[in-house]
Amino acid sequence: MNIGKAAEASGVSAKMIRYYESIGLIQKVSRTDAGYRDYSDNDVHTLRFIRRARDLGFSVEQMIGLLALWRDRDRASADVKRMALEHVKELERKAREITEMGKALRHLADNCQGNSRPDCPIINELSARGELESERIKDRPRFGVAGNKLGRAQRFGQA
Repeated sequence: MNIGKAAEASGVSAKMIRYYESIGLIQKVSRTDAGYRDYSDNDVHTLRFIRRARDLGFSVEQMIGLLALWRDRDRASADVKRMALEHVKELERKAREITEMGKALRHLADNCQGNSRPDCPIINELSARGELESERIKDRPRFGVAGNKLGRAQRFGQA
């Protein structure tokens, strides 16, 4: 089947399928005489696996490991469980960080008058933290969609 049908059958967009192929997450598929990609049912099954892993927030690097474990029929389920529980810990850590960010921002918003005056505790706090914690913030990983770590250029809008 062509990439459009494979995308529809797997729930992974054609753009992401091409990306996954370019980074080696999935193997390059055979091509028709006309040069179109030709996906098998097995390829679609792999794409569905990737889609479910992505929906659970696994990074590309983690998906590489999961695919290797999935393909290895001699693997121990303990290896898969360990990987899943490590991911759960990371998700829980991120959830705690998001909760703390929400509390801090809610506190600042509650203390903002929200009127026509320029005084704003939100801006003041952001400005003060930027000066006091610039080194710590710079070194802290930032996460994008699905938990992927962003490069420094992406974090700071330079990409």
